[in-house]
This record gives sequence, structure tokens and C-alpha cells, in this order.
Amino acid sequence: MSDYLLFHLYGPLASWGDIAVGEYRPSFAHPSKSAIIGLLAAALGIRRDEEERQNSLAAACSFAVRIDAMGVLLRDYHTTQVPSVKRGVTHHTRQSELTMEELNTILSSRDYRCDATYTVAITVTDDAPYSLEELASALLKPVFTLYLGRKSCPLATPLHPQIVNAVTLRNALASVPPIVELNDIISKTDANVFWEGDIESGLVCQQVINRRDEPRSRKRWQFSDRRENYGVFRKEE
Repeated sequence: MSDYLLFHLYGPLASWGDIAVGEYRPSFAHPSKSAIIGLLAAALGIRRDEEERQNSLAAACSFAVRIDAMGVLLRDYHTTQVPSVKRGVTHHTRQSELTMEELNTILSSRDYRCDATYTVAITVTDDAPYSLEELASALLKPVFTLYLGRKSCPLATPLHPQIVNAVTLRNALASVPPIVELNDIISKTDANVFWEGDIESGLVCQQVINRRDEPRSRKRWQFSDRRENYGVFRKEE
């Protein structure tokens, strides 16, 4: 038997960063570990520059996610103006950038998931700096504003954190149904589940994928590879 902290994530827009090259900023179809750790850290009041506390939290937490609604892909086309780089000139504000005579236009695209919803399960190690009860309490009364990957993606429903004791991950997820108010977008078929580690999942692992979303340094935005298992949550079982 293991304890799991389960909570829901839903918003009109979400963005789960993937490896980005050049002007294109893609989004994975389900949350990254860095996004989940960032959300927990924000709820606890851990700042981005508190790297030791950030890394300690990331090392102690393992997470799984059930995709209750995949949502649809939304691609946002951006243009922005920035000044040329000049030696000895540092811009501390956007207003300072715009006062320069020579401005260059940068084109970029950003991907979002529209109307996607997830159920997240968190487990912690025995020596974790925060217990599941402390994490649940922080999610109910977060110190900093929580969002879904980007600041432009706020939550639209409460997280409803709860702690469940279950034999397997599947049993834990089965005890927490998707958000009732979102029944019109919730998938009526089987749900995809992704999890990390060697926990008793109760699910058949159909694939193992590598994601570069294990936080290493929030200050330098560095991430390392992480192995993630994939299985199917069959609702009729």
C-alpha cells in the first residue's frame, strides 16, 4: 500500500514545454515533470532562485498523470520587436528596449493545449522535505499564483487535492473520477496514463519514452532526461 496525492488540472489553455529549437515552441500533450514540480514549488512558496530547495523537492517527488481530456492543439503566431545587441548596453525593462532606434522583428510560434484536463498523482520518498499532507495544504492555499505551464495559462477549476492510500497507481486513480463539471469534454473511452519509477502501477506498460524534463537548474533552465512509462487506464475494469 502506498499513499498518493491526487489533484486535477484544467484550464482553457495549457502548455507543457518540449525541446524547443529556433522560433518554434512546442507543447507536449501532457504535463512535464518540471511543470508539476514548478506548480508544487509555487504553492509552497519556493522561489525559482532557491535552487537547492527546488532540486530537493524534485528529487523527492515522483509523479503520474492520467489524461482525462486530450484537448485540441492551438498554435499561436507571435511577432515581437527587440533591439540589436550592443556591447556595454543592458536593458532591464521593456520600455528601455523600445527606446532604441533600431528594432528587429522576431517571428515565433507557440503551441497550447486547449480544453485539456488531467488527474495528477504524486508520491514522495521517506526523506522528502515535505509530506503529502503539506503539499495538499499548499495546493489548497498556494503562496504564489499557479498556472498550467505558462503565466498566460491560469487554472479554471479548483485542484481538489486529496490523499489516497492504494495498492496500485491504477487503484488510486480509479478512486478519483475526472471533474464532473467537465463531463462534456472528458473522454468516454480509455485514458492514457504516464508514470515514472518502479511503483506498482497495476497497468500494463506498453511503451517507455524519454523526456528531457527532469529539473536540474531553475536559474539556468537546464533539464536532464527522464524515463516515463506509458499504459492505458481501461474504464471498464
